[in-house]
Amino acid sequence: MAEITALLVRDLREKTGAGMMDCKKALVESDGDMEAAIDWLRKKGLSAAAKKSGRVAAEGLIGVASAPQKAAMVEVNAETDFVARNEQFQAFVSAVAKIALDAGEDVEAIKAAKFPGGEGTVADQLTSMIATIGENMAIRRAKVFTVPQGAVATYVHNAVKPGLGKIGVLVAVEGATEVEALETLGRQVGMHVAATRPEALDVSAVDASALEREKSVLSEQARASGKPENIIEKMVEGRIRKYYEEVVLLEQVWVHDGESRVKAVVQKAGGTLTGFARFQLGEGIEKQTGDFAAEVAAAAGVG
Repeated sequence: MAEITALLVRDLREKTGAGMMDCKKALVESDGDMEAAIDWLRKKGLSAAAKKSGRVAAEGLIGVASAPQKAAMVEVNAETDFVARNEQFQAFVSAVAKIALDAGEDVEAIKAAKFPGGEGTVADQLTSMIATIGENMAIRRAKVFTVPQGAVATYVHNAVKPGLGKIGVLVAVEGATEVEALETLGRQVGMHVAATRPEALDVSAVDASALEREKSVLSEQARASGKPENIIEKMVEGRIRKYYEEVVLLEQVWVHDGESRVKAVVQKAGGTLTGFARFQLGEGIEKQTGDFAAEVAAAAGVG
């Protein structure tokens, strides 16, 4: 029997896009014959993954996972919402979120981690799922928060299953208050963040270029009123305060009562917000749109 080397497995994997263990099995079954191994993978439907890698994947799920004083959130994309309802895909997203707790935020590190219950890595499992389910998929991003004292709360809006949905939020809350109370506060803040989409935790964290752009626009609008410069300056200052109330989490009005400031609610609870992250499925991904009838006609050679 031919020796199945790591180099041979790698070459087959590059040619087909199939998982490492599938490639090894194909080479064993074909006694090291590369072309026969490719045919074996094609017959099993496992070489199709590479062909799907160019297709836009903007659906999928956000997954969250928690541990004491720590939580992780990931976005795993697929091409259609149908896959998000697939139990195998859901289990994969949940597993990836748990893996991120230890592997961290780097997607490549997550993909290189061992997949639980399997013989290969997360990347191998992903490739196998792409071939099996028939859609392009990708682990897009991850976020992990850790606090020395306190809790990192998670919130998933309209969860399809515990810890899985289309909008996810992490909220890091530090303090000497009882952990359960901080987790409750964190979840409430998570609901607030899901609804209001803040861009920064506090005023100091506001993007400098975005702030300058806002000031420039507001100044031009104020000057159009024809008022003196000293009045214009005060008008801009007032509008910048309103801008902070829109984009800064701690300056926003608490959605749960419609009148308190988030910072006042947090202070009263005896905690300190040290970070938050909000993932909305597919945000920033340019989705493909097209005329289905035209696509069918094109495929049929009509027109």
